[in-house]
Amino acid sequence: MSSLLYIIAVILLIGWLVGVFIYSVTGLIHILLVLALVAVIFRFIGGR
Repeated sequence: MSSLLYIIAVILLIGWLVGVFIYSVTGLIHILLVLALVAVIFRFIGGR
């Protein structure tokens, strides 16, 4: 389960970076960033 959250976090961060440099849709970019951070926090809280 934690590896799934890590994969989701990486995908969301990549999507956020693509949005920042290509699309510049600020609302969607910040939502992706927040979701990625939440996924990473859940991974650290859940441990291995």
